[in-house]
Amino acid sequence: MLKAIYQPEKIETKIYRQWEKSGFFNPDKLPTKRRKKFIVYMPLPNITGSLHLGHALDNGIADILIRYHRMRGKKTLWLPGTDHAGIATQYVVEKELRKEGLSRFDLGREKFINRVWQWRKKYGNIILKQLKKLGCSADWSRTRFTLNPSYSRDVLKAFIHYYQKGLIYEGLKVVNWCPSCHTSLSELELEYKEEKTKLYYLRYGKVIVATTRPETMLGDAAVAVHPSDKRYSSLIGQKVFLPIQNREIPIIADKAVDKNFGTGAVKITPAHDLLDFEISQRHHLPLIKVIDENGLMNENAGRYAGLKTSKAKELILQELKNQNVLVKEEPYTHRVAICSRCSSIIEPLPSKQWFLKMDELKNKAQKAVKNGWVKIIPKNFEKIYFDWLNNVKDWCISRQIWWGHQLPVWFCQNQKDVSEQIKNFKKFKNGKLKIENSSAESEKFVVALKRPQKCPFCKNGEMKQSTDVLDTWFSSALWPFAGLSQKDLKKYFPGNLVSNARDILNLWDSRMIFSSLEFFKKVPFKTVLIHGTILTKEGKRMSKSLGTGIDPLAYIKNYGADALRFAVIWQAKGQDIHWDERAVVAGKKFTNKIWNAARFILNFSNSSSLVLNQKSLKIKPLTLADKKILLALKTTKKNVEKNLEKFKFSQALYEIYHFFWHQFCDQYIEQSKKQILDSRLQLNTQNILFKVLLESLKMLHPFLPFISEAIYQNLPSPFKKEKFLLIEKW
Repeated sequence: MLKAIYQPEKIETKIYRQWEKSGFFNPDKLPTKRRKKFIVYMPLPNITGSLHLGHALDNGIADILIRYHRMRGKKTLWLPGTDHAGIATQYVVEKELRKEGLSRFDLGREKFINRVWQWRKKYGNIILKQLKKLGCSADWSRTRFTLNPSYSRDVLKAFIHYYQKGLIYEGLKVVNWCPSCHTSLSELELEYKEEKTKLYYLRYGKVIVATTRPETMLGDAAVAVHPSDKRYSSLIGQKVFLPIQNREIPIIADKAVDKNFGTGAVKITPAHDLLDFEISQRHHLPLIKVIDENGLMNENAGRYAGLKTSKAKELILQELKNQNVLVKEEPYTHRVAICSRCSSIIEPLPSKQWFLKMDELKNKAQKAVKNGWVKIIPKNFEKIYFDWLNNVKDWCISRQIWWGHQLPVWFCQNQKDVSEQIKNFKKFKNGKLKIENSSAESEKFVVALKRPQKCPFCKNGEMKQSTDVLDTWFSSALWPFAGLSQKDLKKYFPGNLVSNARDILNLWDSRMIFSSLEFFKKVPFKTVLIHGTILTKEGKRMSKSLGTGIDPLAYIKNYGADALRFAVIWQAKGQDIHWDERAVVAGKKFTNKIWNAARFILNFSNSSSLVLNQKSLKIKPLTLADKKILLALKTTKKNVEKNLEKFKFSQALYEIYHFFWHQFCDQYIEQSKKQILDSRLQLNTQNILFKVLLESLKMLHPFLPFISEAIYQNLPSPFKKEKFLLIEKW
């Protein structure tokens, strides 16, 4: 019997243990023959992460689909794992070290890596335990970590494959550099904040330029205007003197210049602006670096060398005033890129990095969606997908940190001054280097899984591995297949679906698509499902550091996981969700309603006057109320199925909610109290109540798995077919 009051905190832990013990999260242990498969890949949570509402939505959607298709008789695999999260994890551990008065350099690379592994062992699986509290039915027996030996080997093999193919190269380019973390960063590792500053108008001879960063003018290589800007057409090709530095720089024309910004003429500093660097490549301009990796002015800044950029800016502005170069200044608000980990302002800097050529790979990703091999839902996100791919640049895949997949690149220590490719590198086997027909007169590094025993160039030099590691997204791009064992690859690749927020559509989804096509000539999944972003009630981004974050675990503790799942899906009607806590309260009320209705119905199973057996389960709509509820049940189930197949989760939940609360509880259950008093209607009414309850529990289960399972297990045997609702037939 069900207790008088629904107490999720006591039920949920018990139910989840039963599920895990059953083994039914594992597709290989599901009962009955299941020919069709349904496979979902979990977006890998960082080992530094803890559950937030975005996780609740993301994994709530995946769990709904997995539970639904499991009940539909499919062999379901939801593949879970964790990401080593290079920069994020290293930042957390370095923060701990600073409390001890140490840095990673005090420990050295090997001891520091050991320290990170210790941290990972202690904290790295917290997020997975929290996902279990949410009710996620992933196959935890297949959990993979992106730095596990087998996964790491696949990552390094991928690097070697791309390198052999000529798609990976080392080059000097301007990258997003964090002066605090001392590494290049990807787009995802950046955040943006609005900053009120000033727009400074400076006289460069015949031309006035506008800039927000006068401190970078020391590295200017040109003044640029738009080729169609008639104001400057006669000046293109001429030269002007650069103030303070007193050197000549050309006036050039380039279509990338915004005619409406400032005066329409802009200074070009190739070493300290990503767009300026691109312009400089087209016009063969020199790269003059005046800011170093610590965010300080370097020797090329002359008397300003060693100063912080903010101090240099102050002194340079004073000098420009003294020279009557500063024409005017006006208030200006712009977006400044900051490191998402340490909040330091990003410095675009020229840096020698490893890059993956994107032309061939982006074509694969575009073709997959154009040909309909992969569908992006909602469809409007296809434009964002294609826009990014159409403008994508070669991918900077190297990072200057210690935690991660160390590049399989080996340098000869006798020849440190040169680093070029080894030609005709053909095979790798069991981690051993093999070189065929090498003509390596000047090549000074080798790409291999393991360190060569001796240098193939000088024959006796020690080979030392590159200190760089791969961008975390390089390894996570391989997740749909690197996350599987060799045996599972044959059974569970490719999959069906991945669900995530729009911010990683291109950083992750597109890269998984081209990676799978590159290595297996198959798309990794058929559907990319983009869900909304949960914002605060006021529409602001949720952030723990900004004090706008909300802890889902507190909701689970106070209201139960089902109430939280209800609230998240109920509000997921559009792309952006303005979080309203009242939805959690509504979810709690709904679970109470379900519980109380079930208690009323289950009272019959203890009634001596009613005999429950298979023969007595026949249902006949004897009254108008009977007909209405059975028709409503049939209609609701069809609508729920239709909405789930179309990924309209909020609409499906609303259908169940409306049916159960209003049509079943408010109308039929109330009417049944009268019908039960009539001996002719008593048994039939009881059977209808049980049937509608059972079918309702099936529909509710993907959304509210705990309470539906708890009630199902209390149903009398003639009405339930399985030990768990988890595997009950839909």
